[in-house]
Amino acid sequence: MKSSTDTPHFLGLRTTIYHAPDLAKAKSWYSKILRFEPYFDQPFYVGGYELGLDPNIHPRPQARAVSSFTGVSPMLTRH
Repeated sequence: MKSSTDTPHFLGLRTTIYHAPDLAKAKSWYSKILRFEPYFDQPFYVGGYELGLDPNIHPRPQARAVSSFTGVSPMLTRH
């Protein structure tokens, strides 16, 4: 497969997860800003595929308060 502008490798932003220690307050903000309730609402995670709120503190010091994930085209293997 040859790379071209017709077949992009970067497919765009998929998910952004915010660290939110006060999940109730963050959920209220989410609902007010987006004007709808999150479609996934559990004690360990609120949000959905596009935007998430995570109440857990990450144990790794290099972990960030925000994590974003992108879509990419399938990787090619060379033999």
